[in-house]
Amino acid sequence: MFEADMSPSEDSVTIYTLKDSYTLWDLLNNSTVWQDRIFHLLAALYGVVAVVALVQLIRIQQRVPEYGWTTQKVFHFLNILVNGARCLIFVFRRDIEQLTPEIARHMLLDLPSLVFFTTYALLVLFWAEIYYQARTVSTDGLRPGFFAINGIVYAIQIILWLIIWWKPIHILVILSKVFFAGVSLFAALGFLLYGGRLFLMLKRFPVESKGRRKKLHEVGYVTTICFACFLVRCIMMCFNAFNKAANLDILEHPVLNFIYYLLVEILPSSLVLFILRKLPPKRGIIQYHAIR
Repeated sequence: MFEADMSPSEDSVTIYTLKDSYTLWDLLNNSTVWQDRIFHLLAALYGVVAVVALVQLIRIQQRVPEYGWTTQKVFHFLNILVNGARCLIFVFRRDIEQLTPEIARHMLLDLPSLVFFTTYALLVLFWAEIYYQARTVSTDGLRPGFFAINGIVYAIQIILWLIIWWKPIHILVILSKVFFAGVSLFAALGFLLYGGRLFLMLKRFPVESKGRRKKLHEVGYVTTICFACFLVRCIMMCFNAFNKAANLDILEHPVLNFIYYLLVEILPSSLVLFILRKLPPKRGIIQYHAIR
């Protein structure tokens, strides 16, 4: 009899606990004040990353101005573009929500993601060139392949946008999100393939010197971070495509937006910029080459 009296009380506590947690999540998502706070916090974080990338680009240019646009400079410049664009998008997020046609909103929200893909695909290209040059294999096809892959990705995405603009069918929006999930998976596998190969190659060499150990750790950390970043992005984009509760394109999901963009763009960009903060050698040292 005593056990029977206790059971409903425990169930009530569980129900109230679940109800309270749901109410808190619901409160944050539906409050315009919290929506603005979270989106402005995202804007501030993106702004900080953009400023860090800009400062680093200026430092690199001052160190080796005679080499023109090297891979390192282009990488930082693209980081400035991506994070600066995201900063402005979240500052004006409520105004963007009012844009018509709806495809204009999708384009503004998704275009920085494409540039983010290009930014880190450039890093994969750089590592692939180092790997094949070390094995005395020709790298002539790598750079044209990089431009071809990016061109195909942008062309397919633009075609999907145009079709959605012409005939806004929901299935096409889902297809667009699934396509970008596939692009993210492709990027993750690229980091795993070439980052992993370069890491294993460096590991086979003697690591007595501090510089070589540091380069080994640098490649390992960046590979792990970028692989995880694009893999999480792929998974989240699949949820975004098929689950309304995981929709990232609406104002009513600010907490989900914060978690998503923090994990797939802000933290990875911040960590990679910190790991790759080393400046190139000063002029007169022949190990540094311009990218032609």
